[in-house]
Amino acid sequence: MKQKIRQYLGGVFAVVAAVAVCGGVLWAKARPIAACKNEDFSQWVAMETVHSIGKQNSDEKRVFLTFDDGPSKTTEQILKILKEKNVKASFFVIAAENNEEHLPLLSQIEQEGHSIALHTCTHEYPEIYSSTAAYWQDIEKLESKIAPYLHTKPKWLRFPGGSTNTVSRKYGGSGLMEKLVEQAEQKGYLVLDWNVSAEDAVGGRRSADAIFNRIVKDSKNKNTCVVLMHDTKETKTTAQALPAIIDWYQQQGYRFCTLNEEMP
Repeated sequence: MKQKIRQYLGGVFAVVAAVAVCGGVLWAKARPIAACKNEDFSQWVAMETVHSIGKQNSDEKRVFLTFDDGPSKTTEQILKILKEKNVKASFFVIAAENNEEHLPLLSQIEQEGHSIALHTCTHEYPEIYSSTAAYWQDIEKLESKIAPYLHTKPKWLRFPGGSTNTVSRKYGGSGLMEKLVEQAEQKGYLVLDWNVSAEDAVGGRRSADAIFNRIVKDSKNKNTCVVLMHDTKETKTTAQALPAIIDWYQQQGYRFCTLNEEMP
């Protein structure tokens, strides 16, 4: 009888252990990727730029295509299109668990004449915006991870949510962003927001046509367009819309620029 009880309990523990393991696997697969998320945009207030190339007085029509959250599975497609169109862009990169395997693509991005800039390493709001010290530790970690693939240390950066985001208040208080912007200047970084948005962050599920139409709408009456797009495995429609976006800017007489060539 005791032996049967032990056998029964052993079977129960085995089932519990199996469920726990499977649950862990399922949790790992369902873990959200580190990236800008569409549902957070309602909490963000983006200025056009800080130390802004968009504020320069010029009648020349210029466009800066910028991609956040890469490199990713989509990066190679983006690079292929840019090469075919003979256009340069700027990539604000991260180095989180979900995209570390794609970091070698940074070498190709640099070699093909595109600009590489800093976004954050983890892109985890509760962590990076818990304090100014936590933010700069994250940036240092990012710089360390991408350094092996680059010849030049990036000087441009973009805060997740922009330099006037409100989501950071939840974790670091209302004065956090003002302090970070000031410290960025002191450390010699150049901060860039955007004035045109594709509204293609993770979770948006926007079609290529919707992304194109949004960018065209945002670009009207602007001589300098700093276009915010995203480079993740979930934003494939952005890459699909990219040829039409490039064609439209060319037809409107814009010159394509990168951050490297516009560095003060």
